[in-house]
Amino acid sequence: MRDNRIPMIQIDDTIISIDCLSEKFCCDLEACKGECCIEGDAGAPLELDEVAEIEAALPEVWNMLSASAQSVIDRQGVAYTDEEGDLVTSIVNGKDCVFTCYDENGCCYCALEKAYREGRTKFYKPISCHLYPIRLKKIGDAVALNYNRWDVCKMAVLKGKQLDLPVYKFLKEPLVRRFGEAWYTELESAVEELKAQGYL
Repeated sequence: MRDNRIPMIQIDDTIISIDCLSEKFCCDLEACKGECCIEGDAGAPLELDEVAEIEAALPEVWNMLSASAQSVIDRQGVAYTDEEGDLVTSIVNGKDCVFTCYDENGCCYCALEKAYREGRTKFYKPISCHLYPIRLKKIGDAVALNYNRWDVCKMAVLKGKQLDLPVYKFLKEPLVRRFGEAWYTELESAVEELKAQGYL
C-alpha cells in the first residue's frame, strides 16, 4: 500500500516540513488578542544580526514600552540567552516580550512593528515572530522549517481551515523576506508537483 505522506522537501539549503504545506492557518487577532506575545517561558528567537537592528530601533519605541520592560532592558539589554542556549528577546515577569504593548481593546501588539509601519524605523520585527507558526532550526549547514502547534493559536487554525489557507501561503511575505522571491517561487512549484503526485 502506498504511503501518501512525505515528511519534508528540500530547496537549496532549506528543509521544509510537509506540515508547512498541508496545514491550514490564519491569525485571528480578534480571537487571541495577540497572546503569542505574552505566553511562553522565553522570548522570541533572534538571529544575531537582529540584536543590533533592535538596538538601533530602541529610541523610537522606548516611550511605547512599559516601565517594567524598560527596567528589564536597562538591566540586561534587548536580548538574552535562554536555557536551551538560544538568543531570544528579553521578557518581563518570565513571559511577556519587552516589546509588547496594548491597544484600547486590550489587544497585544508589537512596538517594533508599530514603529516600522509608521515609517519611524527600518526594522519590521524579529523574523521568528513574522514567520510564526513556522519555526526555523539550524541543522548543520541547512535550515529546517517546521510547523509549530500551540494551543493559543487554535482559533487561527480554525480560521485557516475556513479560508482553506495553507501555512506557507499565509506566510508568503515573511518567507520571501527570509528566503527570497526565487526560493518562494520554487516552493510553489514543489507544492504543485506534490499535488500532482497525490501527496497534498
